[in-house]
Amino acid sequence: MSQPSAYSDRPVTPAPGATAEELRVARFRPSARHLVWSAIVLVAVAGAIGYYAGNPPAPIPSWVLWLAAALIVVLLVLVPWARWFAHTYTITTRRIIAQSGLFVRGRRDLTHVRGYTISERRGPLQRAVGAGTLTLDNGVDAPLRLVDVPNVRLVHEALADQVEVSQILAHRDSHSIPVVDGG
Repeated sequence: MSQPSAYSDRPVTPAPGATAEELRVARFRPSARHLVWSAIVLVAVAGAIGYYAGNPPAPIPSWVLWLAAALIVVLLVLVPWARWFAHTYTITTRRIIAQSGLFVRGRRDLTHVRGYTISERRGPLQRAVGAGTLTLDNGVDAPLRLVDVPNVRLVHEALADQVEVSQILAHRDSHSIPVVDGG
């Protein structure tokens, strides 16, 4: 049996002693504001190739132009995009998971039930786009930094809510009376 909820849109809490299902609250990547320069480079390379493809400058063969354009696109567009795409942050009802790496995947988990402090830092450019850096510190492990989090205020509130709910459920379960079958 679950506990009644005054709000119809919120999920009901699990019964005391029952394990709660882990649900995904949010999944996001760092802010993509660093990819603006990559987009500008891509447009510039496309324009230069479009202009010089039919008649390259005199001493340069056409294939060298295409090779240089491909190299520039790979190094200045695809590599930054892949680095951005390889970072993900996932908030669940039990923990926060930070994953990074393209070929060698790194993963770091921090459970809500242990509790942690949330520090928020926002530079001038981050404030302009609504992003920020969150540092989660539980006092035991090394702090977990979530860099360039989009909608940082919303994520901060969601993390604080998850910590509070997890600690309330853990406290309730530690003080619950065991249910004994009457059979």
